[in-house]
Amino acid sequence: MIKHIPNTITAANLFMGCLSIVATFDGNLTEASYFIMAAAVLDFFDGFAARLLNVHSEIGKQLDSLADVVSFGVAPGFIFYAISQDHLVFNYTFLQFVPLMVICSYLPYLIAVFSAVRLAKFNIDTRQTDSFIGVPTPANALFICSIPFVLENGPFFAQEIYTSIGFLLLFPIITSYLLVCELPLFALKFKQFSFKGNEIRYAFILVSVLLILIFHYFGIGLSIILYVLLSLFNHLKK
Repeated sequence: MIKHIPNTITAANLFMGCLSIVATFDGNLTEASYFIMAAAVLDFFDGFAARLLNVHSEIGKQLDSLADVVSFGVAPGFIFYAISQDHLVFNYTFLQFVPLMVICSYLPYLIAVFSAVRLAKFNIDTRQTDSFIGVPTPANALFICSIPFVLENGPFFAQEIYTSIGFLLLFPIITSYLLVCELPLFALKFKQFSFKGNEIRYAFILVSVLLILIFHYFGIGLSIILYVLLSLFNHLKK
């Protein structure tokens, strides 16, 4: 019975992803985002439970990736698609070519496709034990989850950014690349809690808290950008 606990938590993660998609279909994007956040919590606890109970299985590894594809790939892709449909206006002549309009409209689904590729790479990449290669899918999903809250609560300048044609067209392309690129990103795993050796982690946590306190929901997206930039700086320094 105990050995099934981690997989049960993983299945609950997948269930949250399904509920998020349903909420998006119903037009409740903030509710859809809450379900993805719940999935992220469950995603943490299934690994925690597996380590605590010393239960590991190949089926659990595969189930975890399949659940993550739905919760952190497909569900966020649907949220971004819904946002694009509401705010993407083809007010430039060169974009009013019908086939190009169709392509631009479906760009958000690149998020689902490249999330699946990223998770498949993670499963076979032995380099990603203590760090990541490419942006983790939960981090990318968290960025997208923050957007409906910004559109609902502000700040106004962030609403302008998130509804601009440049952001709506470029974000799916850029984030899809970051999911699968060969950029090493540090993991928030503390082997010990002294400042030495964890400088970048403590700096990230401190600045992220400040960004969220100052910019509220917009600070979540800024924190994800900070995570990528700090990782890039750390990589170039090495």
